[in-house]
Amino acid sequence: MEHHQEEKQESPEYLRMSLAAAMTLGFKQGIFYRNARLYCINLLLTYKGGCAARCAYCGLSNKRSGKYHEKSFIRVTWPTCRTAEVIERIAGRQQRVKRICISQITNKRSIGDTLTICRQLRSSFDIPVSLLISPTIVTRQDLKDFKTAGADKIGVAIDLATPALFDQYRGSGVGGPHCWKTYLDRLAEAIDIFGARNAGSHFVTGMGETEKQMVEIIQMIQDMGGWTHLFSFYPEPGSSMCDHPMPAMDHYRRVQLARYLMDENLSRAEGFAYDQNERIVDFGLAGKKLDQVIDSGQPFRTSGCEGYDGQVACNRPFANSRPGPEMRNYPFLPNMADIMLIRKQMQLQPVHPKSVAP
Repeated sequence: MEHHQEEKQESPEYLRMSLAAAMTLGFKQGIFYRNARLYCINLLLTYKGGCAARCAYCGLSNKRSGKYHEKSFIRVTWPTCRTAEVIERIAGRQQRVKRICISQITNKRSIGDTLTICRQLRSSFDIPVSLLISPTIVTRQDLKDFKTAGADKIGVAIDLATPALFDQYRGSGVGGPHCWKTYLDRLAEAIDIFGARNAGSHFVTGMGETEKQMVEIIQMIQDMGGWTHLFSFYPEPGSSMCDHPMPAMDHYRRVQLARYLMDENLSRAEGFAYDQNERIVDFGLAGKKLDQVIDSGQPFRTSGCEGYDGQVACNRPFANSRPGPEMRNYPFLPNMADIMLIRKQMQLQPVHPKSVAP
């Protein structure tokens, strides 16, 4: 009976949510390392047939063995809950929940179900809703419908920095349905429909790209009017890339800093300098100003959609690294000790403690 019920737990009546979201809403017990707080409820559509895509690094890939509702995603489990109960729990925590994000999978049913759930959420409370879409199945008209349903931001997880890497890990290289051009076209349409800085893309470092290649695609997306959010590759157990190493910490820290400088219009890709391996050696910003940016700690925080208060809500605590001193994205503002560690990880000299943010 339980097995039969699990198979029927599909969207729109059911949703999966990140472990951090489940803890925030009281579905799961646990404590966050260093008292981190999550302000965005990350929801994932769920179907017995799962996702049609075959992305080499993704825990939800249909190439990965196991039932869809049991597959981990971005390092953690995503428990399944009844949609009505999720809405009820959010309603009781409106001071804590500042944004909701619905993630599609590559399943044709997810278009209509995204609309249904988005309308339900927007009619229940005044909390902004983002959609992380699957461009392979989404049309321009769908984007317009999503906006009418109440969504205010669109995310497109391009992930890879170059067309060749995208095709290798998401397209023909794995027998998958995704196409680089489709993703860029859909993102451009989303920016056109939702407005500048209301649509953008996720990227993942450490899958064969150089730092220069990642910097250039981030700049391109921002010049299109989009935002970018950055994550570190994390090997998902059971995925095709389960043995692929995480990128070196100094590599990740440099790209984090570069993305922030471009995002804040403090520097541009063409102002950077690189060594023979296309690693960043100059960020195009005077040393004192660069020190101030690093000391602020902001470049190393999780980048994500803002909540109704204008602050990052989607901070995904420890989504792409384990809690501890080796964390890649800080879900809170790094303190002085964190910044000293970050400088060490970047192989930079420490600055005078008085100039470090408390």
